[in-house]
Parts: sequence; structure tokens; C-alpha cells
Amino acid sequence: MSEVKKPRSYRSALREEGARRTRRAIVAAAAELFAAHGYAATSLADVAVAAGVARPTVFASFGSKPALLRQVLDEALAGDDEPVPVGERPWFRPVWDARDGAAVLDAYADVCVVIARRAAALFETVRRAADDAPEVATLWETLLANRRAGAAMVVRRVDELGGPGGLGGPAAVERAIDVLWLYNDPAHYAALVADRGWPEDAFRDWLSATLRSAVLSAA
Repeated sequence: MSEVKKPRSYRSALREEGARRTRRAIVAAAAELFAAHGYAATSLADVAVAAGVARPTVFASFGSKPALLRQVLDEALAGDDEPVPVGERPWFRPVWDARDGAAVLDAYADVCVVIARRAAALFETVRRAADDAPEVATLWETLLANRRAGAAMVVRRVDELGGPGGLGGPAAVERAIDVLWLYNDPAHYAALVADRGWPEDAFRDWLSATLRSAVLSAA
């Protein structure tokens, strides 16, 4: 008689889904605690209580508090736990579909709002913790580098669509990348929307106009 293997496969799928739900609960709890109380004041035990799991479960799932913070940030930036780069996300697609530089920057302003809405508080958590925790300082440097890489990707798209001469040559492109890197910082969203109460639409319009003025002036 042939062996029936479906029940084992079914149980395995259930375990995997259960483990994924547990990881999501841990990440959600950690995101809330890190943003509310800071990195140093939040322990894995605190996260376990908030997530409704045992502390060893948190450690088994992520290994350490720095690794958990990194996962929290990754999911805040991307929007979920799927291994899909930001540049390939559906909400980033309008940047690639835009037909001219101004439209690229308008679409990127939308992207900046989407990311800042989810991650601005966590960026601030990492920035504050970086002074006292070397492992977080490394993460902060990675965030800065990734933001500049994103800015470079967008500016080069603007340069491509600018026709002959683009933005005006390599020096102008590098300057435009620096400017876009300055403005894609979620801290601007935190200051104007979270702290000063700007509506998101007003912030998005300001950011879009600022990016167009700053980047396209390089042409």
C-alpha cells in the first residue's frame, strides 16, 4: 500500500502559517514599543508580553534585539514581510511609469509620504539610539546609505527622461542626488505632519514642489 503524506504536509503548512502569524505579532508589538518608549527602554521581555508570547519565542524568532529592530524597520519600509525590494513594489510603480522628470518627482513625493507614514517614528528611534548602541549606529548608517541609493535611483530616472544632456552632466546628477537625499528624510514628515499638524496632502504638495524646484533646477 502507498503511504499517504498529505496530512503531514497539511500539518507542516499549518505550523508555518502559525509561525508567520507569531512573527507578525512580535514585529507589530516591537514597532509600537520601540516608537513609544525608545530602543534602550524596550526589552525582549516587554515585546513578548505585548505580543502575547514567551520571551524565548521572541529570541528564537529573531535572535537579538538589534535583529528585531532591523526586521521592524524592513517591514515598515516595505509594508509587509514579503521579500520584494521597495523599487519593485506596486506603490513605487508610478515612479517608473512617469513620462517626464517632473512627474517622476511627483510620484516619488507620494512614495516618500507612504514610507514616512509607516516609518518616521522608527527612524527617529534609531537615530536617537545610534549614539549609545554601536549595533544601532551601524543600522542608522545603513538607513542613510539606503536613502541615498533610493534618491540616486530616482534622480537617474529623471536624468534619463531629460533628453540630451539630462540634468547637465555627472556633477549636476550627484548634486541632485544629494538634494533628494536631504528631502526624502522621514524627519520632514514627522516635523510637519506629526508635530505641526499639516494634512498629508499639504505635505505631499510641498514636498513635490520642493523636489521639482531643487532637482530640476540642476538642468
